[in-house]
Amino acid sequence: MSLPMSAPPIEDHALIGNGRTAALVTRDAMLTWLCWPRFDSAAVFSALLGDDEHGFWRVAPARDSDGAPTLRTRRRYAGNSAVLEQEWSTPLGSARVTLFMPAPDATGYAPARIVWVVEGLTGKVDFASEFHPRPGYGSLRPVFHRVEHSGQARLVATSGHDSFCLDGPLHSVGQQGPCRADFTVAAGQKTVLALSWQPADLPLPAPTDSLAELADALRFWESWASACTYQGPHRAVVLRALVTLKLMCSADGGMVAAPTTSLPEVLGGERNWDYRFAWLRDWSLAVKTMVRCGFLDEARTFREWLLAHVDPVDPGVLYGIGGETGVEEYVLDHLPGYEGSRPVRVGNGAADQLQLDVPGEVADALLAAEDAGLAPDPDADRWLLLQADVLEQRWRDPDEGIWEVRGPRRHFTHSKILAWVFFDRLVTLLERRTPVDSERLEHLRAVREEIHADVCARGLDPQRGAFTQYYGGEDLDASLLLIPALGFLPGDDKRTIATVEAVQREQATPDGLVHRYLTHAASGANVDGLAGREGAFLPCAFWLADALHAIGYRDAASELLDRLLVLRNDVGLLAEEYDPVSDRQLGNYPQAFSMLALVDSCLAQQHQAVALPTQPRPAPAVLTAVEAQ
Repeated sequence: MSLPMSAPPIEDHALIGNGRTAALVTRDAMLTWLCWPRFDSAAVFSALLGDDEHGFWRVAPARDSDGAPTLRTRRRYAGNSAVLEQEWSTPLGSARVTLFMPAPDATGYAPARIVWVVEGLTGKVDFASEFHPRPGYGSLRPVFHRVEHSGQARLVATSGHDSFCLDGPLHSVGQQGPCRADFTVAAGQKTVLALSWQPADLPLPAPTDSLAELADALRFWESWASACTYQGPHRAVVLRALVTLKLMCSADGGMVAAPTTSLPEVLGGERNWDYRFAWLRDWSLAVKTMVRCGFLDEARTFREWLLAHVDPVDPGVLYGIGGETGVEEYVLDHLPGYEGSRPVRVGNGAADQLQLDVPGEVADALLAAEDAGLAPDPDADRWLLLQADVLEQRWRDPDEGIWEVRGPRRHFTHSKILAWVFFDRLVTLLERRTPVDSERLEHLRAVREEIHADVCARGLDPQRGAFTQYYGGEDLDASLLLIPALGFLPGDDKRTIATVEAVQREQATPDGLVHRYLTHAASGANVDGLAGREGAFLPCAFWLADALHAIGYRDAASELLDRLLVLRNDVGLLAEEYDPVSDRQLGNYPQAFSMLALVDSCLAQQHQAVALPTQPRPAPAVLTAVEAQ
């Protein structure tokens, strides 16, 4: 079979994983993306960024000879798990296909394996498995051969140092096109297909009991989800987002910002980045979200990884998920990109940037973890104090900021605010310690107040009374919606209100979606140093909901959150951005930033923990300045 000329929409995909890697699968039951053995390994299936010649695996009811579909389908995750179930109805019968990766055991080990369980429900259904691995991001053709194990034929594909062993129905050996197996399931029958990866120089793994692995996976995920303490509105939505965040946490310690690379922020554009790395910012935000919902183990792992791999005197922005440094960015010229969006990038040049907001996010996460019950760690205190010495000298410098701009460094207001957050959270932590170093604390408080005064003096536009994207500029930035949530100013401060209202007026769409900042492609004046425009950044829309709530527009905040939740796909996932014109998700997928922002918004509206006016403010008029873009 061949992929259609237009690739499946990004939101057409579901996600499976096991803490080592993750895979995307379409509604049509095609695996289009899988990196093995780690999130940041080369992809084995890369059809997502090209076509079927770049690798896929599909297990679904066979089609008529003319290719016309004769079936209906629906899918869901089993309970609170990462086990995907898809039910198919055909004229002759129905079947359920369960797709999963085995869960980690008690030691954290998870086998590199993908399993399909095909179960007949009624009548008989003819199935086809089309298996087309193309390692090296679709650039390599493996060598196929069959081997016998206990009287069962196994298909083995070998490419360089990688070996892939497929157990199940006997597949044809297609050296050029897909390998194929046809089989039939009747009511009550089950057929299992299991694909394992391992280094090519090791003996092939013995076949496993995949049904037992399925039961173990279901138990693992339900046990993990049972620790969730959130009992507020949209609890099922929150739990699905938390499971998705957990799927991006690697057993090697790091957490990826997304399991994909180069899914475009605008179709056909150049804003295509590799997010399969541990960003300290994104991971810190995720930890803060997860501990607020009862998940302390993830915070403990974060702190241990931070102390083991991040130099407080010279911290990086992002790392390999095992703590590797020196992440380089390069282009895969052989891949045409998602719907022709090029370049396709591997690695990320942001690794060499200065982003002064990152220490503040780390300190905020460590404080949140301690507030949630994680015991203090003297080594973490020492790490923060060493970082304080560095940040005290550097917070006055320009940087690339939260949006990792590839244009000139600037004095981004959000970066300065997060420098304030760092010293504020560090002071809070040290005030709890005994004995108290009063002299050091007093100095840290003085630095905190100096930064606060500097931001209020230099980051504020006196004409609008609102904070601007960078010192001396006039443009706004959606990151400034975080001012009340971060505690920099209360929600009823007139500067906070003016900033929130200005961002909504100048950067929000009529539906409440928010652009990170305005782009001006025609003039070539984009602050990020890139051409063209991008979609609306989904986390910013959740920030707007939170900020509206903080300044007293409670009904508007609740209505906006309800509208945003509708943007999730059928299995509850969100990408990085959304295009309100084409009504499609854009950017890498699923995006940890979007999923955690969703949870944070539900928590914010549940607890109403921010300072509010005595009476709710009336909802503002719909503000639509972005229509002019």
